[in-house]
Amino acid sequence: MQPTFRLSRVSVIMLGVSNLDQSLAFYRDKLGLTIKMQLAELALLEAGPITLGLSQALARAIPQKAGATEIVFAVDNVRAAHAALTEQGVTFVREPTQVTPTDWAAHFRDPDGHLFSVFGPEGQS
Repeated sequence: MQPTFRLSRVSVIMLGVSNLDQSLAFYRDKLGLTIKMQLAELALLEAGPITLGLSQALARAIPQKAGATEIVFAVDNVRAAHAALTEQGVTFVREPTQVTPTDWAAHFRDPDGHLFSVFGPEGQS
């Protein structure tokens, strides 16, 4: 049976970093990426059609830095995507939560434990 709801756009790749300032110096100053947004422990960088996110919180959650990765799907309504995917049998490890001043996210894992999320406006439940 084909699912009725499909994810189709990877919008952000999140990397766990131990020192945001040091990482920003590398990505901005050495690689030439532009900072789109920066908070105390999170920065989003322009990387073509995909945004590269640097997160100290992700690094703390997953101490092995090389595996501290999150694939983020852009959606128009996080609550609707969460509901549709839950109905399709996806188990979420974090319910929809506000993560930036304007955007929400909900997190799930694939069968191998890789972390994914849906990200975008909250929408209505």
